[in-house]
Amino acid sequence: MTVLASIRDLAVTYRRDGSEVAALRNINLDIIAGERLAIIGESGSGKSTLALAIAGLLPQSARTEGSIEWISQPLSGAKAPPSVLPDISPSRGEIGSSAAGSFQPTSAPTSSAIGESGNRRTISPLEGEMSGRTEGGLVGRRGQESASKPNHNLLLGRDIGFVFQDPSASLDPVMAIGKQIAEVVHTHLGLDWRQSFAKAITLLERVRLPDPDSALHAFPHQLSGGQKQRVAIAAAIAAGPKLLIADEATSALDTIVQAEIVALIRRLVAEDGMTLLFISHDIALAAELAERIAVFRHGELIELGGTGQIVNAPTQAYTRALLDAHIGLDAAPLLNRNGLNA
Repeated sequence: MTVLASIRDLAVTYRRDGSEVAALRNINLDIIAGERLAIIGESGSGKSTLALAIAGLLPQSARTEGSIEWISQPLSGAKAPPSVLPDISPSRGEIGSSAAGSFQPTSAPTSSAIGESGNRRTISPLEGEMSGRTEGGLVGRRGQESASKPNHNLLLGRDIGFVFQDPSASLDPVMAIGKQIAEVVHTHLGLDWRQSFAKAITLLERVRLPDPDSALHAFPHQLSGGQKQRVAIAAAIAAGPKLLIADEATSALDTIVQAEIVALIRRLVAEDGMTLLFISHDIALAAELAERIAVFRHGELIELGGTGQIVNAPTQAYTRALLDAHIGLDAAPLLNRNGLNA
């Protein structure tokens, strides 16, 4: 069992209008290489903040403490082209790299402490340093100096794939989806454009988008919500990331499409040997996909264990409440329970 990332005493506080709100408090969690780990909790529990901290996408207004140690050999990659960057100006303080740790060049664990006194560097779209929502959320950081390797460039886009909740916000509305996926391949794998478009077609086939050759030339508005999320997933895995983060990736979809996307993610993770961090408020959905479940509430990790243990023998009252609140498709209709007719 190999640890991919070790999170220690991670705390995140958001500052706004002169006040502070603690989003995460003293999180200690190991992410095991190759596992499927679900982070569940209600809205505001801190689960998405954890994903953003791991990916290095916390806003400039966030104050962070603690560390994330990456135990991995980085892959070689290139910077994202400016054409795929989100329209975010660093001068307005909207995005900064207060992030938690990094992939390091040695196999030994190395720690990147985070906090206001740490090495905080604004990510500039003009430098093409971040391929954010426009490429299915392939994220990372580069250029932050390490004490042991002062000139080591941390990777951006290769090692972490990010699938956001809203695929419409993840894709460029004025660029054909084939071009969007091909740019990820061209940027991070160094293939020429012909090879990149060929791989884009292969990726569309892998996510089982109908008629991939025609879809290559389609624009996002011509696809359904489920199809757009499949495109976002294709872009997220295009560079062969080690860690795939799916942040409420099925929440905006209907129940049947949710099940299809979950099955798709499970298959792709297994085929590519990726580690999965699955963020969801739906404990039943997480139980179908994850091997371990971490339960968050009010910014704290309150329970962690194997899926079977969490579902069948939870130790925390809040976890039991989440389970009790779920109504599966096989549950008796509510109208019939109350003696009412539809």
